[in-house]
Amino acid sequence: MDDLGQKLRQYMKSGTPAERRIARYFSDHLSELPYETASSVADRLELSPMTVGRFLRALGYQGLDGFKVHLRETVPSTSANKHPATMEQLHEEAAAGHPLAALMAEQLDMLHHIYNLSAQPQWTDAVGSILAASDVFVASHQTCPVGQYFCDRLGIARDNVRMAGNGTATYMELLAPSTSDSLMIIIDSYRFAKSRLLARSARRSGLKVLLVTSQYTEWAHEFANMTLSLPPPRIGPRDNVTAIAALLEFLATAVIHAAGQSAELRGRRLAELENMFAEAPAR
Repeated sequence: MDDLGQKLRQYMKSGTPAERRIARYFSDHLSELPYETASSVADRLELSPMTVGRFLRALGYQGLDGFKVHLRETVPSTSANKHPATMEQLHEEAAAGHPLAALMAEQLDMLHHIYNLSAQPQWTDAVGSILAASDVFVASHQTCPVGQYFCDRLGIARDNVRMAGNGTATYMELLAPSTSDSLMIIIDSYRFAKSRLLARSARRSGLKVLLVTSQYTEWAHEFANMTLSLPPPRIGPRDNVTAIAALLEFLATAVIHAAGQSAELRGRRLAELENMFAEAPAR
């Protein structure tokens, strides 16, 4: 597995654009590859199956099946990697063309991916960076409903968490003089066309950038310090708000857990303030 990881890293560094995309996807989604085909990988990355096949042969495999055999032989089997019978049935119904089953199966696969992601170094780095930053700014497209909720959840763990842009889309936070140890969390989606520009501007202003994305983001390695990514959705809306919301909820929970007793005391105080100042609904 170390040799495979080294090969993938080498292709991510010096391969062709297509090879870099495939190598990045393989590296980030090893746990999902047993459920993939060369065609499905090609579809996700908007490449041809022949391109994926050539890459696998360059790695030393005759095809994705050979790659899967290598994974089974080198990656320890855990109960987390096994789908129960109900999941097998769900995938069978999805393959038979039932749209609800297909959507639900994909969302469950997304949750499985998030669970595996939470054990990766980039997850630990993200949690530590959120707690260590002097200020945390969260940026998302205005139509994305999860950004403010994520801010509120992080507010249980620490001070100085707020939405970037403040509804004006000017991002004055990039002008602040104390941004050297601040963090910008960008919730990326196909609608958020300015996410790349925002990430680049934030880095130039001295902020760290944590990118949370549900699509293949080719520029992530250049402009983001950390990336938490989901596989691009094959079914349903392209921005996959359901899966992004789940990832952000688990990330916020991990941050609150890492904050420990201070977060528990802070949560109680916030509840007291809410009860004290919440206004009764108008009659």
